[in-house]
Amino acid sequence: MAKRAVSGPTFIYEEAFSRNIGWVTEWEQQQLRHKRVAIAGMGGVGGQYALALTRLGIGGFHLSDMDVFEVANFNRQVAATLKTVNRPKVDAVVEMAREINPELEIKTFADGINSENVDAFLDGVDLFVDGFDFFVLDVRAHVFQRCAELGIPAVTAAPIGMGTAYLVYQPGGMTFEEYFRLGDLPPDRQYVQFLAGLTPSALQMPYIQDKTRIDIPGKRGPSTMAAVQLCSGVVGAEAVKILLGRGRVRAMPYYHQFDAYRGKYVVRKLPGGNGNPMQRLKIKLAYRQFTALAKEPWPKYEPPSGPMIDQILDLARWAPSGDNNQPWTFSITGDDAVSVSIRDKADHDVYDFNDGQPTVMTAGFLMETMRIAASVHGRDMTWTYRGASDHVHRIDVSFPKKAGLTADPLFPYITTRSVNRRPYRSTPLTAEQIGDLEASVGEAFSVTWYTSGADKEKAARLNALATDIRLRAREAYETHQRILDWDRKYSPTGVPVAAVGLNPMTIKMMRWAMRDWKRVDFLNRYLAGTWSAQMELDIVPGTRCAAHFAVTRKATPAAADEAASQIRAGIALQRFWLTAEKLG
Repeated sequence: MAKRAVSGPTFIYEEAFSRNIGWVTEWEQQQLRHKRVAIAGMGGVGGQYALALTRLGIGGFHLSDMDVFEVANFNRQVAATLKTVNRPKVDAVVEMAREINPELEIKTFADGINSENVDAFLDGVDLFVDGFDFFVLDVRAHVFQRCAELGIPAVTAAPIGMGTAYLVYQPGGMTFEEYFRLGDLPPDRQYVQFLAGLTPSALQMPYIQDKTRIDIPGKRGPSTMAAVQLCSGVVGAEAVKILLGRGRVRAMPYYHQFDAYRGKYVVRKLPGGNGNPMQRLKIKLAYRQFTALAKEPWPKYEPPSGPMIDQILDLARWAPSGDNNQPWTFSITGDDAVSVSIRDKADHDVYDFNDGQPTVMTAGFLMETMRIAASVHGRDMTWTYRGASDHVHRIDVSFPKKAGLTADPLFPYITTRSVNRRPYRSTPLTAEQIGDLEASVGEAFSVTWYTSGADKEKAARLNALATDIRLRAREAYETHQRILDWDRKYSPTGVPVAAVGLNPMTIKMMRWAMRDWKRVDFLNRYLAGTWSAQMELDIVPGTRCAAHFAVTRKATPAAADEAASQIRAGIALQRFWLTAEKLG
């Protein structure tokens, strides 16, 4: 007996969008059904706009995008999934939209928008919605110009922080160029001018955590899905008002900014747009700030995709080392084995005392980092210290397979662990946090805590005494001259002064003094000595923290095992450090 075919669900427009009724009338819903919207860009906000307006019941679209999805789009782009990587964005969004409303009339522009097709893109549309990437300003300005010439209303909304900033253009009103005044400015100035015009109130600035991730010359910046969703919401609301001709539309020179993180909404008129005298001052200050950031943006990390051993060694370089000098080199001896050579500086550096003991300890940081990196590949790690010759220590390492081994939970923190001397939170550690930190060092080591105000002050003063000794010792001065990097935030070969923890005035004084030992000696003897450095590096952060601690070996190793014991101490300290990072 033949099986009866089972048909899929029947699409009925009125039923699909019936829950809109109440906020719009049935007649208005039918009006939306016959509206056509042009959206440029199907990435962060554009894809969201297309789907949100589809669910609003808009019946026709002109959609453009010339890009494909990649993994870096996952945090904010609605159609970015593992299934759509390397797929054209416009195709993926159209497919999702048609799964909501198969009756949609859609015209796509897969080569993007340019002067030759812009009129076709805007032909017959009732509204233009700007979904261009932030840094696409030339084409954006041209499309807005044609909207003004053709009498088409337009909306531009930008995902800013965890909020949205948006502007509305109405035919006959202030134009895009009259508001932003981009003109023939250089690209970097145009970007700052555009951002300043979108966000004159700058609600997002107080909570940005890492300004170095704003890379205007590299055309990169942070983004959040919260902001993208909010952009979609305000565009939907403005589209209802514009397309149905009801509700007040505050068009340019009004600007709108809503910040969900701060719970603030601002809508104000900005007479003259970016030509406003106060706005011009803000732009000048903003350009200075972004120019300073652009001198050295955050170095983009791109992990290798080659053999397992290469991936492990690439992460190994994130292990901390004295003076950031990366004293190790690697020789790959097999598919799952490597020989590590680590050069100490005991022959020329006062800091590498006891035959290079500090450098040997950093080998432990390296070993633990490699072990954690290997766990992601289902590999364990074993190492053997082979001894030292001419200040070079050799360690053989192998990565055997281990059934059932899962990624170490500390793996994500290899690349986020950092050093800083800023004051920490003074909230006492919880019993659970203390337990996790004590467990991290293993059974061969113990942790002693110093949490009282008196104990923290003693520890801070002990550190300050060490700072005083370092800054007064001629031998240490020679090391400082060699390792301090005065010009770069992210030094590949030394210690960036910007990370030391001193204020700009102290840094200027240090830079002057460090040009000659006589200046340092004079400063130490007659001009407050090392007091400023002690306060900034040790006393303030040392007293404004939750605790000090000491990690101690439970048993004294045999003399023949001293080097290996130092490596094991480094392993314990790296796990402690990464666990502290994991705990925040």
